[in-house]
Amino acid sequence: MTIETAVVQQSEAKRWATVAVVTGCGIGAALQVGKVPIAATMLQQSLGIDLAAVGTIAGIFAVLGLVGSVPAGVVIAAVGARRVLLCGLAAITLGAASGALAPQLAVLLGSRLLEGLGFLLVMVSAPALLNRVVDVGARDITMAVWSCVIPFGIALALVAGPMFDGWRAIWWASAAFAALLFVLASVIVPEAASRTGPARAGLMQEATALARRRTPALLMVLFGLYSLMFFAVFSFLPILLTERLGVSSQSAGGLSALAAAANVVGNLLARGVSRTGLIAVAAVVMGASALGIFLPVLGGWGAFILCLLFSATGGLIPATLLATAPAAARSAAMVPVMMGLLMTGSNFGQVTGPIAVGAIVSAWGWSAACVMVVAAAILAGLAAWMLARGDHNSVSEARDPA
Repeated sequence: MTIETAVVQQSEAKRWATVAVVTGCGIGAALQVGKVPIAATMLQQSLGIDLAAVGTIAGIFAVLGLVGSVPAGVVIAAVGARRVLLCGLAAITLGAASGALAPQLAVLLGSRLLEGLGFLLVMVSAPALLNRVVDVGARDITMAVWSCVIPFGIALALVAGPMFDGWRAIWWASAAFAALLFVLASVIVPEAASRTGPARAGLMQEATALARRRTPALLMVLFGLYSLMFFAVFSFLPILLTERLGVSSQSAGGLSALAAAANVVGNLLARGVSRTGLIAVAAVVMGASALGIFLPVLGGWGAFILCLLFSATGGLIPATLLATAPAAARSAAMVPVMMGLLMTGSNFGQVTGPIAVGAIVSAWGWSAACVMVVAAAILAGLAAWMLARGDHNSVSEARDPA
């Protein structure tokens, strides 16, 4: 083996170690999303709250992302993704630890805001790091794997949650995991070049121009509608399965984790297919499945099979959107901002889905929840049609310029 070959192999090993750690950071961030559904019953008993309050605990996590995702992308482009990633992991660790010590609901909600800030910083900075680290030929599969981190992290939380004695122990474990990831990222993830001097001045203007373009705006809307549908179902799935199937909380957690894992399969199968048609079909299937999940027309196991279909089909959407995002950004510097736009949509769904479903179920029962999901599915199909029409117009203009 020559010295040059050894250097190349060492460089490749370091590159994929970075990919593994950054992906792990995404899983650790997503774990903070999944711990609320599996701890929902524990939270109700410990704090004396209803499903609407549990939905607020789940949804408030994403509030900062509604207004902070695009600015976070601008900050990443200016100061570097690694620093923002580490800040995000630190915020998650501090938020989870303070939540474990929370004496009452108000303090727990405040800690969830801090966790949500960390989640935002990790989820916007990590794709930017991956985009810089991997070769162009490996980016599609890398982004497909990255799109799996949220369902995988949720599934991990759903499987591990019932092993703990109470919700505070779950919070402590999630804080420890985030702290471990902080150490690994500090050691393994390299510094990445950032903009300096005059180049920083135009970042916000570029970001504003990007957000105003048709394709980025539609991608953001589509991610928001998908996220709303996904979290409307998965935020309360363990409770729903417990009531429908009469199983223990641990069994409900395992079944919910299996349904979340089906989303991973959908993410990995999304490569190489027409994006607009795929999104439209997936949205229709999700809406139709929600009818059988929430309405008492099928038995418990029939509803669970539809949960698997809902999740697996839905996984096609985020993978497609994430694979499209770098091209929609049009430049490497704007990729973090484009990811910020997608996260804005994602956080919209994470806020509105759990809070709305919690309130709806508390007021009118599980059957009423399907109305919101079906409406979101119809809107997603319309947005996919508008995206396809925009692509067709762009091609036509290119062939026959005015």
